[in-house]
Amino acid sequence: MDRSLVTSTVRTLWDDDIVPSLSQLVAVPAISPAFDPAWEEHGELAAAIEHVRLWIESRDLPGAVLEVVQLAGRTPLLMVDVPASGNSSDDTVLLYGHLDKQPPVGGWSEGLGPWTPVLRDGRLYGRGAADDGYSGYAAIAAIEAVRAAGGSHARCVVLLETGEESGSPDLPAYLEHLSDRLGRVSLVVCLDSGGSDYDRMWLTTSLRGLVQVTATVRVLDGGLHSGMASGIVPSSFRIARVLLDRLENSETGEVLVPEMHVEIPAGRLAEVREAVEAAPGALWGAVPRVGDLRPMSDDEVELALNSGWRPTLSVTGAEGLPLPDDAGNVLRPFTTLVLSFRLPPTADAAAALEAVKQKLTTDVPYGATVELSRVEFADGWNAPELAPWLSQVLDEAGKDVFGAPWRTVSLGGSIPFMGLLHEAYPDAQFVVTGAIGPDSNCHVPDEWLHLAHAARITEAVALVLDSHSKRS
Repeated sequence: MDRSLVTSTVRTLWDDDIVPSLSQLVAVPAISPAFDPAWEEHGELAAAIEHVRLWIESRDLPGAVLEVVQLAGRTPLLMVDVPASGNSSDDTVLLYGHLDKQPPVGGWSEGLGPWTPVLRDGRLYGRGAADDGYSGYAAIAAIEAVRAAGGSHARCVVLLETGEESGSPDLPAYLEHLSDRLGRVSLVVCLDSGGSDYDRMWLTTSLRGLVQVTATVRVLDGGLHSGMASGIVPSSFRIARVLLDRLENSETGEVLVPEMHVEIPAGRLAEVREAVEAAPGALWGAVPRVGDLRPMSDDEVELALNSGWRPTLSVTGAEGLPLPDDAGNVLRPFTTLVLSFRLPPTADAAAALEAVKQKLTTDVPYGATVELSRVEFADGWNAPELAPWLSQVLDEAGKDVFGAPWRTVSLGGSIPFMGLLHEAYPDAQFVVTGAIGPDSNCHVPDEWLHLAHAARITEAVALVLDSHSKRS
């Protein structure tokens, strides 16, 4: 395969075809169903799929079959089936991405907005640009580059779902529904990840799991004058604090749920040390901190382990607390907190959830009522060992495409699809990578995609596809 043709094909595709279409996709407010219960009525998820479908259809890939798959009551999925080229085996490469987006949230910088695509200094700003609307485009561009450069690839199936930001609740049903059509999957390429800088290719070798619970502490049917009721009626907020102390050490941040802790594998610990050495200061350097804030540890390896292999708790939402300007002297009837736990990759999420439920609902102070809702859990994922052919082509990509050796990252986020596929195809190889960097602002204001890095990732995927087809 002509490596120079791979490079020129990918760069031309990104400049001339991908960026204009991806910019239009940014403008589609395809909010994930967990944040838009009326998603089907609004039709934005379907609009996002149709936009990408039409673009892929215009590429005129020989023999490619495009289909929008939608099971009753579930979010739609775009499936692109591209037959093998050249002398290739009868197995399948599965390339994964998603088209649903996080909510817009406020606070975008002047001139930027969630649904307003802006090209500036080699960056494409807008919700879903980096996470991860570009993935389908990159997958198709990699396939086209292999063909244009005289290489070969196995049968490739591109799957773009629309529920990832909601925890991929529909994916198990789709994997079962499509299992016969997918055939024998020997390689999975996921483009919904990233790393600690934009200087090299980062391979995600583990993903944390998730437990999320919305807990409401209720003490009254209605509010009472705080001057009359305080000291008689216990505060719902104070009871919530007591319950939180069962889950987390408030001084250190250590999670106090034994079911959420695991032993960190020696190999992963070695990878973390290599990654920190390759990109020193990256983890803390990208944090938009205020004042003299200090990190949770001065040891970067410890920070990396905290974000990849240790459980954490974040309170991501609240209800029952009025805005300061609206806060009268009222003893409030309830306090609601959204508790989001990130779990080590090998922790049992179901067991962790049950432990959390027990701690929140057993022996509640003063007999207050605790209601649990919006419960969600998902296991993490720990990648299989790399096959020699894959390790070799990644080394080549590091040298020829990036000019720096590839490194690994234990990602704090969760991609449930990886665990599901690993279970379904235990012998498959996994390349979990992407163009997201530490300051790409996914899920928050000013999300942006590093266009040159996305093109380099596309080149690397093309090399992987060609090498996979020729492996012994």
